[in-house]
Amino acid sequence: MTAVAQPRITQTHADVTRDVVATLQTPSRGYYILLFSAVGLFLVGLLTFLILIKDGLGHSGYTPPVMWSVYITTFVFWVGIGHAGTLISAILFLFRSPWRTAVYRATEAMTVFAVMTAGLFPIIHIGRQWVFYWLLPYPNQRYLWPNFKSPLIWDVFAISTYLTVSTLFLIFGLIPDVAAVRDKARGWRKFIYSQLSLGWTGSDNQWRHYSRAYLYMAALATPLVLSVHSVVSWDFAASIVPGWHGTIFAPYFVAGAIYSGIGMVLTLLIPLRKALKIEHMINEYHFDNLSKLTLLTGSILFYAYAMEYFVAWYSGNTFEQTTFFRRAFGPQWWAGWTMIICNAFVSQLLWFRKIRTNLTALFVISIFINIGMWFERYVIIVSSLSNDYVPWAWDVLNPTWADWGILAGSFGWFGMYFLLFARTFPIVAIQEIKEMIPMPRRRAGGGHH
Repeated sequence: MTAVAQPRITQTHADVTRDVVATLQTPSRGYYILLFSAVGLFLVGLLTFLILIKDGLGHSGYTPPVMWSVYITTFVFWVGIGHAGTLISAILFLFRSPWRTAVYRATEAMTVFAVMTAGLFPIIHIGRQWVFYWLLPYPNQRYLWPNFKSPLIWDVFAISTYLTVSTLFLIFGLIPDVAAVRDKARGWRKFIYSQLSLGWTGSDNQWRHYSRAYLYMAALATPLVLSVHSVVSWDFAASIVPGWHGTIFAPYFVAGAIYSGIGMVLTLLIPLRKALKIEHMINEYHFDNLSKLTLLTGSILFYAYAMEYFVAWYSGNTFEQTTFFRRAFGPQWWAGWTMIICNAFVSQLLWFRKIRTNLTALFVISIFINIGMWFERYVIIVSSLSNDYVPWAWDVLNPTWADWGILAGSFGWFGMYFLLFARTFPIVAIQEIKEMIPMPRRRAGGGHH
């Protein structure tokens, strides 16, 4: 597997600040088209949600025994999307990986908004959304305490912890860059950026404290990559439902989360770099490394799929064998094969360098990854619940218009926040890009080059 050499950065420090600040100027027509499309999808989801509040969850595709449906599928999907951001911003920072500098800000923002989106779905799923605060373990005069054995409570802790740490990590990393934008801004924008920069002056003392605190926060955020999606996997693995009760679920879910997250990173960055005219900052060197990470996690998923079927066959358990047989050849075989083809086979194309550096091919592959990873969660949830221990109760889930409306609204909600962020704050880390610029060397006869 040949590597793409790291490009030599020819920009000066002033050029970097100028180019990134330019992304915050008047947006292009394409930006407004994307933003209005996202807002439109969000309004579809909001209208669907209001109808569900008025009439109840009867509009949703809850068909006994499948009482975890599209909403929980989408919840697990969005939690997974957020994992690539923490991996690239925290873990690769600890390993001092040079290629993360241009892409980690976008992935951090993606993490925060994906987790915000995921947090909505348990609330939608519970039905009586106006009492969702009963899930929070706080002393109250009604002496109501949540059931800590419930997977729903595990998710509350996982989501709230992940959202808090990811948001602090994003805000903390933004402070020097917001100060750089402040120095270039005028009028009311300068006042707002001055408040958000928290008095940053770039002094040696500030940089010393900032560097140390950022290192500690990266070390704090790193375990979340493993712990949060492991908790989500235990929502399933702690039960005795066929197809769920497996020790492989924690690493399987973590690898799948990183895989889906990087797929979404590619989906967002490829058009965004062109729309914001930052092709010289995010180039084929970065996409080549993102593709290799995608190939690694996709191969782990390939192995996990094979092991799932092998363990089901080797166990001799009729219920396990039947569940996995019906995933491939049952009524919803199309979902099972969509999962396997999009996740296990499409990612294997990334062994070829020409594909890893072809942005059109990468964008198409990333779309397949997003589709495949949503169907993976759909297959895990629906196939197991619809083929339980009592064959006379078997049934096939039929998603309704309300399920698809909420799903579309989640993409609109996520896209709206991400696009507004890219318009308001530097989507590329100014200070870390500057650190990659080589220092000027003095010529023998004087001067610099």
